[in-house]
Amino acid sequence: MTFSIIARCPSTGMLGAAITSSSIAVAARCPWVKAGVGVVATQNVTLPSLGPEILDLIERGHVAEEAMTAALQRNGFNQYRQVAVVDAAGRAAVFTGDQALGTHHAVVGNGCVAAGNLLSSRHVVEAVVASFESQPPEVHLAERLLAALEAGLAAGGEAGPVHSAGLLVADDLRWPLVDLRVDWDETDPIAGLRRLWQAYQPQMNDYVTRALNPLAAPSYGVPGDE
Repeated sequence: MTFSIIARCPSTGMLGAAITSSSIAVAARCPWVKAGVGVVATQNVTLPSLGPEILDLIERGHVAEEAMTAALQRNGFNQYRQVAVVDAAGRAAVFTGDQALGTHHAVVGNGCVAAGNLLSSRHVVEAVVASFESQPPEVHLAERLLAALEAGLAAGGEAGPVHSAGLLVADDLRWPLVDLRVDWDETDPIAGLRRLWQAYQPQMNDYVTRALNPLAAPSYGVPGDE
């Protein structure tokens, strides 16, 4: 039903996630990130509150494994959950309940975790991590995450077609630097996400400038803007 990758960039400290699913609007429920704290993917039969709860625990001093375990213990039906966590120090944790759907797998890589369920094969998740680790560290984290998601699709993806996808990255701001979503696409939501990223990337830093210092903002490029 879903496969994802979450990661920390060691050179920039950015944290992010890329995710896709056969379900609608996967990015509205499953990936969670907080700058300087961590990133979480909660999936399978997801409990969205696990993401913010785990990030709160990390912010209060728990490492990734401790925070994930504590949050799962507080909530029920863990047999249906699949959760991945990377904290701001790059420590990773992952959990898959014994009632996870279909073929499922999770791999902890170098500062990243990929996980999935209802997969065409376990190799999908392995391909996601291999792609992420093979990319140069100077490549923007969002690009590395998206390319890894594309590699998972090329390796077979889910057992059926995916319909939604999302890309979420935090830098050192209180809001996400990148938060792009395709909530429903009958054919190829990951390709749609790629088009969004290609359109957004050249403008990305301008939106930060506009927010922090409107006097230094570049032209908005819309009708009526002079």
